[in-house]
Amino acid sequence: MSSDIISKTSGWRGSRDVWVQAAYEALLDGGIDAVKVMPLADRLGLSRTSFYGHFSNRQDLLDALITLWQTKNTGNLVQRTEAYAESITEAMLNIFDLWLMPELFDSRLEFAVRNWAHTDPLLARLLNEADQVRVDALEALFLRFGDAPQYANVRANTVYQTQIGYISMKEDGPSEPLEPRLARMPHYAEIFTGKPVSGAEIARFRARHPLA
Repeated sequence: MSSDIISKTSGWRGSRDVWVQAAYEALLDGGIDAVKVMPLADRLGLSRTSFYGHFSNRQDLLDALITLWQTKNTGNLVQRTEAYAESITEAMLNIFDLWLMPELFDSRLEFAVRNWAHTDPLLARLLNEADQVRVDALEALFLRFGDAPQYANVRANTVYQTQIGYISMKEDGPSEPLEPRLARMPHYAEIFTGKPVSGAEIARFRARHPLA
């Protein structure tokens, strides 16, 4: 948490967004058990009373975290499947932007929510629903570019399950350098779509993801 937040005067009650951001950071650092009112208040240099000026209870805060996850990860994935593309391979590279741009898809949050769902049946149900929405959006993308339904479904599931698996492996191990990952992505696009990626499509994709 930035020092300017902590250095506010004692009369400052914070804001809803500040509490959600602190809860987000605690979730990533320590899992759902770390998201508790008093530790968050200490983290922010605020009183417990100030929390209740913005939230009814801890569950209200947890619901805000779930909404953040739904909006950022599921919402942005669906929007990316609908982005303009002249070919299925260009559309697939648009999807790959999600995996490279945390502002579009937060992989650390995804991993944390999936772990949280192991102990929260309601969240587990919401996670299952989110998975289906995402796969449906990817399937619609393949259908839009002319795939037969059975191929569209298998390809959508392959794309999605590959990335979710990658997120799980990445969180359990060291971070992968960007260059080899970028170099593989046109090959992934070809495998997922059955069509080669053009040089112009690769160039546009690379321009969105400079190494420095």
